[in-house]
Amino acid sequence: MSSRSVSGRESPEFSRALKDLHRVRLRPEIRLTEVPAPQRIAPYAVALTADVVDPRDTDDDLASGRFVLLHDPSSPEPWGGQWRAVTFARAELEPELATDPVLGEVGWSWLVDALAMRGVEYTAEAGTVTRVVSQSFAGLADRPASVEMEVRASWTPLGPEVGDHLLAWSDLLCTIAGLPPLPEGVVALPGPRR
Repeated sequence: MSSRSVSGRESPEFSRALKDLHRVRLRPEIRLTEVPAPQRIAPYAVALTADVVDPRDTDDDLASGRFVLLHDPSSPEPWGGQWRAVTFARAELEPELATDPVLGEVGWSWLVDALAMRGVEYTAEAGTVTRVVSQSFAGLADRPASVEMEVRASWTPLGPEVGDHLLAWSDLLCTIAGLPPLPEGVVALPGPRR
């Protein structure tokens, strides 16, 4: 796993974090790709994108997202530490959820629950949950309405292990994709989609 550093020199802490991220084993439904990291936010950064594929049809994406890990040894005040995880997760939901008044709270609870289940420590969390309703008209009127949920969140990981933060984010992706949670070492069997 490569990364970007402003100074051209690696920080030992960031190098350890990259190794920790590289050791993470994600569910087989998740396709993870490294992409160019942001250039001006922190001296050290790594960015990953993921697609969650349907286990019955690997050409069908159920959810997608981005995980960025930033490292700034100066501990920027808003972060409350030297690290910052900046994430995005998106999936299409059933149209009847468009009017659900608690959809935002549910989406945020999925993130908080994923972090808690992984037992990670963090601070300075922030984020938004957005629902996007698309309705087609005229020449596209035959298309059914669609609803997407987007969870954008950031938090400051505490402690030396950042791989579990990537795992928690991947758990969020699988939850919004409609995949059931899996105990460690268990592989999902294909089943009906939500």
